[in-house]
Amino acid sequence: MTGGGPSSLRLRFALAMLAWVIGGLLLVGFSASALFRRHVEGVFHAELEEHLVELVGLTEWAANGQPTLARPLSDPRYGTKGSGYYWQVSDARGALLRSPSLGDSQLADRLERQQNVVHRRGRGPAGAAMIYGTTQDHGAGRPLQFLIATDMRHLDDVVMAFQQELLAWLAALATLLIAGALIALRFATRPLDRLAAAIARVRAGHDQRMGAVWPAEIAPLASDLDRLIESREAMVAAARIEAGNLAHGLRTSLAVLVDEAETLAGHPAGKTLMAECNAIARRLDWHLARARAAAGQGAITETALPDALAPLLKAMRRLHAARHIVFTADGPATRVAIDPEAFAEILSNLLDNAGKWAAAQVAVRWQVSHGQVAIAVIDDGAGIPAETVNTLWQPGVRLDENMPGHGLGLAIALDLAKAANGQLVLGPRRDHRPGTEALLTLAAP
Repeated sequence: MTGGGPSSLRLRFALAMLAWVIGGLLLVGFSASALFRRHVEGVFHAELEEHLVELVGLTEWAANGQPTLARPLSDPRYGTKGSGYYWQVSDARGALLRSPSLGDSQLADRLERQQNVVHRRGRGPAGAAMIYGTTQDHGAGRPLQFLIATDMRHLDDVVMAFQQELLAWLAALATLLIAGALIALRFATRPLDRLAAAIARVRAGHDQRMGAVWPAEIAPLASDLDRLIESREAMVAAARIEAGNLAHGLRTSLAVLVDEAETLAGHPAGKTLMAECNAIARRLDWHLARARAAAGQGAITETALPDALAPLLKAMRRLHAARHIVFTADGPATRVAIDPEAFAEILSNLLDNAGKWAAAQVAVRWQVSHGQVAIAVIDDGAGIPAETVNTLWQPGVRLDENMPGHGLGLAIALDLAKAANGQLVLGPRRDHRPGTEALLTLAAP
């Protein structure tokens, strides 16, 4: 069972169920033990009272004027020394008859002398005892007190044995209840695991919606999430349209300024104006790319390979036709979790950059491993010096100022890759041949 931190719902439910089960079983244990003890004590009381009645009935006067028993009591334990079962007959002067089990001891005469049967807990020969007694005028004008007693240890032993068995039974029951509760908790919270997995798949771009098969308690949340996703998609689409409109409007105005700058080419002001127009163009491309990256971040969409590469390679072949650069692609059919437009922007920049520096060939190769797609754009050019690799990610930085471009392609590609939760690395070829390799890693649905 996963998710057991301090704020875990499962942990809270588990602790609450554990407290409930333990508290309930403790209450059952104490209650059952008290009820059992009361029941057993009642049996002891009834038994002692019966033996007391029997003792009174068996007592008679002998010819010498002393009391005697017609026969021993029916329970043989009264005749065994140390058995814990005792009887005694006494008058005002002291004990006259005693059970063999008493030996040399006698029961303390602390009961009220009355005809009604009374009982109390007192001291017996071996410790605490339950004592029953009554006083009867048994003829000869001499009232006799009849006492029956048993050690409390007999009652305590029976109760203790019951409590030990009850404890073992309650422990087994607690184990079963807790295990059952944890299984039930796991089953009851499975929709939450499914919800978390569904959200993760949506965020990774594997699914576009949460779906409709949810328990009644979770269905409203899933529905609200779907509406939120739809709202975000609408916002992304609107942002792209606005970005396109803004780019079109600004580029039109910028083209007018560039024409004016070209007319002043021989004047120092014309050079300054052209430089500023180029700077504005770079900033415009840079900020529009960042806007597209921000708008597409978290977008719920996928791009299919190699289908998405076909138009890009075709465009690159035309763009670099004068140098006869060969563009190839090789890899299995798969999908990557990225917006198609963002993917096209990244790959077009990487392919264009590779085409500028390639000697004769640019290869695109990809492979799927551990839920990720690694896409390599490889050229056979002279390669990039190791000390300059990190600086190429900065906007406006170019390896060769004579090459066409604004130095924004790699920076834009890196921003878009990060926005898609991907990675982009630039460096020497991994096969150690001359050239440069750009490695784009994206999640695979």
